[in-house]
Amino acid sequence: MKHVIAFDVSMGKSYMVIYSALKKCIFEGEINHSRPDFISLKHRIEELTESYGEQPYIVFESTGVYSRQLERFMNENGFTFCPLNPLEAKLQCDSLRIHKTDKSDAHKLALTHFSTNRLNRKGTEELFLQLKSLSRFYSELDDELSVIRNRMHKVIQQTFPELEKIFTTKSDLFLNIVQLFPHPDLVLLHSKTVIKNKIRKCTEKNISPARAEKKALQLLEAARISYPAVSSSDVLCEQLKSYARRYQELLSSKERCIDDMVRLAQNRIEYHILLSFPGIGPNTAVRLIAEIGDIRRFDNNRQLNAFAGIDIRRYQSGKTFYKDKINKRGNKHLRKLLYIIVQNMIRHRRLGIITLSNTTIN
Repeated sequence: MKHVIAFDVSMGKSYMVIYSALKKCIFEGEINHSRPDFISLKHRIEELTESYGEQPYIVFESTGVYSRQLERFMNENGFTFCPLNPLEAKLQCDSLRIHKTDKSDAHKLALTHFSTNRLNRKGTEELFLQLKSLSRFYSELDDELSVIRNRMHKVIQQTFPELEKIFTTKSDLFLNIVQLFPHPDLVLLHSKTVIKNKIRKCTEKNISPARAEKKALQLLEAARISYPAVSSSDVLCEQLKSYARRYQELLSSKERCIDDMVRLAQNRIEYHILLSFPGIGPNTAVRLIAEIGDIRRFDNNRQLNAFAGIDIRRYQSGKTFYKDKINKRGNKHLRKLLYIIVQNMIRHRRLGIITLSNTTIN
C-alpha cells in the first residue's frame, strides 16, 4: 500500500495530512495556495516518490473554485490524484466523522482511502476545462438576459406598451426601435417616410420598402392612440434605452461564446456524432460536451446517468411504495440541457410526421 496525502480544501489554503502505508500520520499542517507552498509540496511528493519507488495516493474533496488551484498544480506537475465530489466524500466519511473540522476532515479522507476503492486520474484535458467555463458563462448570460427582459417589459409598459404588439420583442429590429422611440411622442415628431427609412436601417435583414412602410404606419397609429404613464422626458425612457442596449450586448456575447466553443470542439469526434442526432445543433452539442467532459471516463451508462442526476430513486418499505423519481444528485446544468434536447427531439419528430402526412396527402 502506498502513502496517502489528503487535503481538506478551503478558500486560499488547505489542511494537509500524510499517512504512511501502516496508516500512521507522519505529517500534518496547513499550506497556502501560493507558489512557494506549492513548490515545497512538489518537493515533498517527489521525495516520497523517490524514497518508495511510487507516487503516493493523493486525495481531496473537489470544492468548486477553491480546489481549482490545487487541481492545476497536480495537472501541471503530472501527479495522479483522486478528486471527490462533496456528496461522495460525505458518504464515505460519515461513519467516521464524529466532529467536523478542517483537521478531522483531512484525516478521515486519508484513513478512508485505505479501505475504499477510489479511481485516480491524471488531470482533466484543458479543452474540457475551457469548454466548461464557456458553458457556465453562457448560462450566466442567459440568466442575465431573462432578468433584463423582465425589467425592459416592466418599463416599456409605462413608456410605450404598444411597441411589444408591433414588433417581435426578441428581434434586433425591436431593440433598435426601442432605443430610437422609447416614447410615442418621439414617433410623432417624424413623418412616415423618415420612420420608414429608420426602420430599414434598424435591421440587418433585407426588409422590403412595402413592409417597412406598413410597420411605419402601424407605429404612427400606435403613437397617436397611446397614452403612456410617463412623459417623454421621464427617466424611464433612458432606462429603457439602456436595457435595450444591454440586451443586445448580451445576445452578442452569447453568440461569441458559442462560436468559441464550436472552434474548440469541432475537431472532436463526439461533436460530429452529436450533430448527427435530430434535435441537436452546434449550440447544444458543444454545451453537452462541456458539461459531460471526457465521456470515456465513464465505464457504463449508469455512471453517466448518476453524474447527470437522472438515475432512478426508488423507495419501498413494507406496503409503502412511492412513485419513482430521478435523484437530482448530479450536474443540474446537464439535466437542464438534456431536457431542452429532448424537447427539440419531440418537436422535430412531430414536424417530421406532419411533413410526411402532407407529402402523402399531396
